[in-house]
Amino acid sequence: MAPTPKPKNLTKQERVYREVRERILSGAYGPGYRVVIDSLAEEFEVSALPVREAIRRLEAEGLVIYRPNAGAQVAPAEPGVFDEEMTVLAILEGYATALAAPELTAADIEQLTEINERMIRAMEQMDSLTFGRLNQEFHALIHQRCPNAALVSMLHDVARRLDAIRRTVFIQIPYRGAESVSEHRGLIELLSAGAPSDAIEAAARQHKLHTVESFRAWQKEHA
Repeated sequence: MAPTPKPKNLTKQERVYREVRERILSGAYGPGYRVVIDSLAEEFEVSALPVREAIRRLEAEGLVIYRPNAGAQVAPAEPGVFDEEMTVLAILEGYATALAAPELTAADIEQLTEINERMIRAMEQMDSLTFGRLNQEFHALIHQRCPNAALVSMLHDVARRLDAIRRTVFIQIPYRGAESVSEHRGLIELLSAGAPSDAIEAAARQHKLHTVESFRAWQKEHA
């Protein structure tokens, strides 16, 4: 697999980190895939040190694990952990969105609408990578307006740990993508109308919990 063109002004470690992370999140490196330091060093034309440092960062995010006698591997999805952390994320997301609501401008609402339309196009093209990136942009725009920086930091920490499995949900459960953009549309309507904060918080929280419900249903079907 050829690496993407080198972005300017990135350290060797950052370049390896970004590329390997993207491969994990896109599903190119699936659960259990062996991440071999020497092979990546050769591919990226770097020494083993920046590769090892990049893998440590991925391990800290929960995307890579070390197994005895096997080395670094892409972490398997753990349904129980996903349920727990998505529930925490739902609570944080709901509160952060409610706090951000009064700070959102008309231009912000317009941008949220435009991002959601692009998500629909990505979904129609079965482009899960772009869909996931746009989904992050949608919520990041709202988070930027949240006045509680500590809350946003906590929210991002949890969301980062869930990146890989959340993208997997949209690949394995295509109908969840359609539900998600519909829920985004409903949230935009509440934000645009200046709805009460408790209604906005409930809608944003339930948006995340619906992903958990879809994942549980998919698990039962494939048990």
